[in-house]
Amino acid sequence: SFAYFTIKDRLPQILTRVIDTLHRHKNQFFEEHGEKGVEAEKRAISFLSKLRNELQTDKPVTPLEDELPDALLWNQYLDYQRNLSNGNGEPSWFQSPWLYVECYMYRRIHAALAQNPPIDNFDVFKEGKAQNFFESQEAIITICTYFQEFLKNIKDLDEKQLKEELFKLLQVSLWGNKCDLSFSAGEDSSQKASPLQSLENMLPYILVNDMEKLWSLLVSAKNRNTEKSKIRVDIILDNAGFELVCDLVLADFLVSSKLADEVHFHGKSIPWYVSDTTKHDFNWTIKQLQSGNHMWMSRCGINWESNLKKGVWVYQDHMFWTLPHDFSSMAEVAPDLYADLQKSDLLLFKGDLNYRKLTGDKKWEYSVPFHQALNKFHPAPLCSLRTLKSDTQVGLKPGQGEQIQASEPEWMTSGKYGVVQFDAAL
Repeated sequence: SFAYFTIKDRLPQILTRVIDTLHRHKNQFFEEHGEKGVEAEKRAISFLSKLRNELQTDKPVTPLEDELPDALLWNQYLDYQRNLSNGNGEPSWFQSPWLYVECYMYRRIHAALAQNPPIDNFDVFKEGKAQNFFESQEAIITICTYFQEFLKNIKDLDEKQLKEELFKLLQVSLWGNKCDLSFSAGEDSSQKASPLQSLENMLPYILVNDMEKLWSLLVSAKNRNTEKSKIRVDIILDNAGFELVCDLVLADFLVSSKLADEVHFHGKSIPWYVSDTTKHDFNWTIKQLQSGNHMWMSRCGINWESNLKKGVWVYQDHMFWTLPHDFSSMAEVAPDLYADLQKSDLLLFKGDLNYRKLTGDKKWEYSVPFHQALNKFHPAPLCSLRTLKSDTQVGLKPGQGEQIQASEPEWMTSGKYGVVQFDAAL
C-alpha cells in the first residue's frame, strides 16, 4: 500500500533531512549558545539517528519519556493500540496504523529538540517552509494582485458575481494544497504558475464538488443573521507557504464580502508534517507580505495584520491537532476545542491529513457517505478542501472510484484529484 511505501521510504528520508538540517546549523548553535548549543545538537542528532534505526528495522513503538504536556495522552494512545492488537505483539512501525506511526514520528522529532535546550525552540522545518514561500513569489504576487483589484469593485457586485468569486477562491485554496513538503519528502513543491489560469481545466478533477452547498449555507447564515450574532468561519490550516497565502485570501474575501464577520484560524502548536503552519509561520508570512516589494502583496499583509489587531481574524492552536487521534474522539479528548468549534457557522478543513483524521483513515468503500465516515464528528457544518495524497476517499458516486482506478491506479495519491466535500452536521 501507499502507507507501506511512506513508512519504508519517505519517513526515513524526512528524518535524514532533519538530521542534515541540524548538522548544517551547528555553527549557528555555537555562535548563539557556545558549547552548550553544540552539545545539544549532538544529543538531538543521536536521538534522531536512534529513531531512524527503530523505524527502518520495524522496532516496537516505545512510550514517550519526555515531560511535555501531551506525553500522557500519547502513552495512553499507545496502550489503546496495544489492546487493539489482541496480544499479537507490540505495535511496531510496519505493523501499526499508518496515521498513528506517522504522527508519532513527528512527535518524536519534536521531543528530540524540546528535550535539548538551548536549541529546544529550533524548528527543523522552518527553512523549507520559507523556501516554499520565496519560490512561490510570482504565484503569490498574482493572487494578491488579483484580489486587491477585485476588492476595488466589491461594492458593485451582485450575488451571482460574489458566488462566482467565492467558487474561484475556494478552488485556489483547494489546489494550493498541492504544495505539500511532507508529501514530496521535503523536495521543492513551490507554486510556479498562476493559480488562477488553470482553474477551468482543473474542474473535472474535483471528484466531489459541494461549493453550491457552501454558498447556500453562508448566504442563509447572512440572511438570518441578527445584529447580535456574528457569522464565524473557522479554517483548520494545513501547509505554510503558498497554500497559507491562498487560505488568507479566501478568509479576506469572506470578511470583505460580509459572508463572515470573523475568521478563526487553527494551526499547529509544534512543527508538524514538514510544512504545517505554526503560529510563527502564520505571523512570519504576514510580515513577509507586508514588507514585500510589491504594492498589492504588501497591501494584503497590511490589511491582514489589521484584521488580527481588530480581532476580525483570530489565530489559535491546540495540542489536539498534533495528537494521533482521529477527530471522532475530539469531544472526549479535547472537549474545550470541540465546544469552541461548535460556536462556528462553518469549519473548513484544509488538506489531506485533516481528511484522514476526519474519516479515521480507514479503507472505506468509495461510495460510503461522508457523514457516516465522520463517525459522529459533527460540531458544526464542515467542509474538507483536499487534494488526494493518501488512499482513503469516501462520498463518491457508485462506480466513480472504480472507474478512475481502472485507468489511473495512482489516482488517490498523485495530488491530481481534489474534493470540496461538505457535511451539514445535522
